Amino acid sequence: MNLSSTNGVILTVAELNSRAKSLLESSFPLLWVAGEISNFKRYDSGHCYFSLKDAKAQVRCVMFRNRAALIDFQPREGMQVEARALVSLYEARGDFQLTIEALRPAGLGALFAAYERLKQKLELEGLFAPERKKPLPVFPRAIGIVTSPAAAALADVIAALQRRMPSLPIILYPTPVQGIDAAAQIASAIQKANQRQEVDVLIVCRGGGSLEDLWSFNEEVVARAIAACTIPLVSGVGHETDFSIADFVADVRAATPTAAAELVSPNRDEWLARLDRQRSRMHRAVERQLQSKMQGLDAIARRLQHPGTRLAQQQAYILELSRRLHLAPKRALEKNYYRLTQSALRLNHLKPSTMHQQDRLASLKQRLASALPRTLLQRRQSLSMLAARLEPWNPQAVLARGYALVSRPDGQLVRLGANLQHGEALSLQFADSAVEVRVNKDLGLQGKLGL
Repeated sequence: MNLSSTNGVILTVAELNSRAKSLLESSFPLLWVAGEISNFKRYDSGHCYFSLKDAKAQVRCVMFRNRAALIDFQPREGMQVEARALVSLYEARGDFQLTIEALRPAGLGALFAAYERLKQKLELEGLFAPERKKPLPVFPRAIGIVTSPAAAALADVIAALQRRMPSLPIILYPTPVQGIDAAAQIASAIQKANQRQEVDVLIVCRGGGSLEDLWSFNEEVVARAIAACTIPLVSGVGHETDFSIADFVADVRAATPTAAAELVSPNRDEWLARLDRQRSRMHRAVERQLQSKMQGLDAIARRLQHPGTRLAQQQAYILELSRRLHLAPKRALEKNYYRLTQSALRLNHLKPSTMHQQDRLASLKQRLASALPRTLLQRRQSLSMLAARLEPWNPQAVLARGYALVSRPDGQLVRLGANLQHGEALSLQFADSAVEVRVNKDLGLQGKLGL
């Protein structure tokens, strides 16, 4: 903002505060501020108001409801904290203030840094890889618990296991879960359970707490022990919003210790209900099978006959066969006699008769002798009729009446005189002879020729 542009301009208080707020918010990025809590108040709206101070100064702070709900500890008067905040100005009163985005106890910054470094290291080594996770057994024979005997989480886990499967054996591997050397002892308890191999699944758990309270489960020695464990392991550390290194390395992460107990134990009531359903289905299936078989048996019974009835039917059938066997030779003889008679008739019909054939031959000879003169006479008469009909068309008869045939030397008949040429040689055929002539001259269009 160019403040020189306001020279000579009179601003209202609201305009001044607005410009001051814009200048502050644009000049300061999101930052961390360390200090001591003073005058902390949480109103019914959920918003929190307090001051952060040190030996030399203090600043007003506001933390709105949506951000305050994420705090996992109870801020108290005089507590040293670290706040992630935006620098701002409350325009209505012109108060300089910090708008808090996150709040944590002082000193946790180093812990978070160590947490992130170890998490990144183990992740690069593949300890968080899904492919190395072992599946949980459906029906474990025994369950192991790694936690403190005095931990409230142990009571919660045992209660959940007793409720779900009372007959399931539980083996406790006691260890401190907080304090000096707690991480080494937790790792030792996990190794001991892995060496004994007396349980099918292992729960590592403790109740909720601050980051420092749960820090033992963020130690590398615990993560290595979990990774080396061959028994399927469930991590149930803290509350649902708490995440530890142990959660990432474990085969399964549970939101709470009670949830871990529910993950590793079958629910007796659910399995009993499932068995009841299976038993009911099997009972109904057996009943259906029995009903089907009984119906089949009834159908067979309907087809089943009394032995006496069956014997009577067989006896009647045998009697019928005996009767047919007794009649068979007679029927065969009758059939063969009939066939022989028919064959004899056909044979007699086909047998040649000499006398009959001789009589037939004599009759044919007589008919032939009488038919030949008649046929010749008929043919002569027919020939005479044809000759008489052809006589008018005889060329020789026409020539005898005084006509002559005019032809050229090649035998072609001359039909028209107009086709003749002067000096052309012709042949005249008369009834008794033929003469050679030559055309003398053309006598004109009247068709008269001089020969």
